[in-house]
Amino acid sequence: MSFFIQDAYAAGGPAPQGGSQFITIIIFVVMIAFFWFFLIRPQQKRQKEHQKMLAAISKGDEVVTGGGVLGRVTELGDQFITLEVAQGVELHVQRQSIGAVMPKGTLKNL
Repeated sequence: MSFFIQDAYAAGGPAPQGGSQFITIIIFVVMIAFFWFFLIRPQQKRQKEHQKMLAAISKGDEVVTGGGVLGRVTELGDQFITLEVAQGVELHVQRQSIGAVMPKGTLKNL
């Protein structure tokens, strides 16, 4: 059976030298910077823009929710917004679920 697997022998050379801790620290700092600039910072910017958009919503605005429901704002609350999606049909949605404010005139049939 030993003809399938070759025997492994330890190399007789000198033991490897320990790496510099300075290089390890530099690599760690570079990884943190990479994550900050490419993952964390853009997410924080998007979050701030979304909060600004939510604060600027007013009655009569036409919005689309994260689920794709398009409607006109009829009532505003601290946590919830009432949307009119068709004549006589109103939905209560969380303020955070609003995905975007649409241009005026998007809903022509209401």
